[in-house]
Amino acid sequence: MSYAIFRCKGVKSLSDLSNRGKHNKREKESYKTNPDIRIEDSSKNIELIKCDKKYIEKFYEITKDYRLEFNERMKNQRSDRKKSFYQMVNDSKSVVADEILFTSDKIFFDSLSKEELMKWANTVLDFVYEDMGYKKEQIIHATLHMDEKTPHIHLVVVPCIL
Repeated sequence: MSYAIFRCKGVKSLSDLSNRGKHNKREKESYKTNPDIRIEDSSKNIELIKCDKKYIEKFYEITKDYRLEFNERMKNQRSDRKKSFYQMVNDSKSVVADEILFTSDKIFFDSLSKEELMKWANTVLDFVYEDMGYKKEQIIHATLHMDEKTPHIHLVVVPCIL
């Protein structure tokens, strides 16, 4: 019998978010830390929610209103306490984004047709929207990796937006 795996990990800085983007979008030339990645099969990966920019750019787009409000507050701040939005986000040690991973065991995926695989992926997205309560506007990127031993979905979401 197969099992489901659901993992959520907080991303604590914008540089970590940027690195997640490079990994998830397969922007590196090699992956020494993960020999399971078959870079020649990366063209088989499926973007469920596209991100045509860098993760950090998408983060700034999603948090635009919050950033504007923060910048307004900084206008009234003492000069020795002023900081940029970038500094505030990184200094806060709070979660910048969540990376959520969905997968199962290899046996589960071996028996799925492409259509069934997409049905599973769409069920995952429904779970994210309906059960976890995220809106599509909060999602930076969702991709189904087919270039490793076991297919899996990486979904990166900004947990709080105003």
